[in-house]
This record gives sequence, structure tokens and C-alpha cells, in this order.
Amino acid sequence: MIKRGKPTKNGQVKLIFTLPADQVRGQVSLVGDFNDWNPYAHPMRRGDDGTYQVAVTVPAQRAICFRYLAEGGVWFDDPDADHHDEHGGHLRPADPRGQRIEAARAPLLEDHREQPLAATR
Repeated sequence: MIKRGKPTKNGQVKLIFTLPADQVRGQVSLVGDFNDWNPYAHPMRRGDDGTYQVAVTVPAQRAICFRYLAEGGVWFDDPDADHHDEHGGHLRPADPRGQRIEAARAPLLEDHREQPLAATR
């Protein structure tokens, strides 16, 4: 599970990464481009409830790439990342559902045949 905080006035967001106890054996670290993929920078700590957790603070508007590195050199991804590729999970720190997006108005064209196609996602 990944919990996103609200962006601060200085443009930072606190992210809390939590793994269930049954998913981890031994030590595990959160590594990514935000800590130069250093396995010693963000080791996860086991809580009283058995889950493993670590918090990091990153720039709100800069997407991060991350993975977990467990004991024995075992890499794994978080299913709660925004998307995955061959580099790991990717996450937009600021909650994409909470962001206000402003779009510039397109100029009106006189002939409807010249209207640009609507963007699709």
C-alpha cells in the first residue's frame, strides 16, 4: 500500500510505503531514482502489527521510479504503483485525482472540418 500525503507549501510530498508481513522475509528496502537506487538509504521497519513500512519525502511534481529489494537480492514491485515497466513501478507523488488541471482554450475554427480531434486517454 502507498499512502500519499498532501503537497506542502515548499512543493514536497510525504509518501508512506507499507508491505504486509507475509510478503516480506528478512530485511527489505525501498530503492529508486529518488535515492540513487541505494539499498541502505530507506530500509523498511517492521511495525507492531507485523507490516513493514518506510516514509520518504519527494518533490510533489516529479514522478518517481522505485522497487523493493529484499534479502538475498530479490527485487519486487508494488502493485499499487501508478504503472509498471521494465524499470519498476512508477508513481506520481501528488495524488492525480486531487490535482486541478487547467487546459488552454483552443481557438475556434470557422470550418468544422478543420476542428482538431478530441484527445483520448
